[in-house]
Amino acid sequence: MSALKVLIVDDSLIAVKKLTLMLEGLGHQVVGTAGTGAEAVEAYRATNPDLVTMDITMPDMDGVEATARIIGEFPSARIIMVTSHGQERMVIDSLDAGAKGYVLKPVRTEKLSDMIDKVIIRST
Repeated sequence: MSALKVLIVDDSLIAVKKLTLMLEGLGHQVVGTAGTGAEAVEAYRATNPDLVTMDITMPDMDGVEATARIIGEFPSARIIMVTSHGQERMVIDSLDAGAKGYVLKPVRTEKLSDMIDKVIIRST
């Protein structure tokens, strides 16, 4: 698989740094980050990424709403939700909103890589 342009959306700077290291280690390019759902929509417009990793719980607009807005404007967007245990309802809502998959926190590189492969293969 060729390198993907990835947008990371998470309100935790530590999570953003960890995801950046993982994604770059997998050969991908992080083209932007956002800390809120509203910033995610703007960052998507500005960077036109191949893939988004989207936290579910964020201030101002959660990942479910941000996903719905991005998919509403960019129907081919590929979004992977990043979630904690106990957020099953929000994961289902995210998938209903158009997310292509999810990974659980703490994110492990191999799980992230597997989900990216599945999402890219499914959408080609």
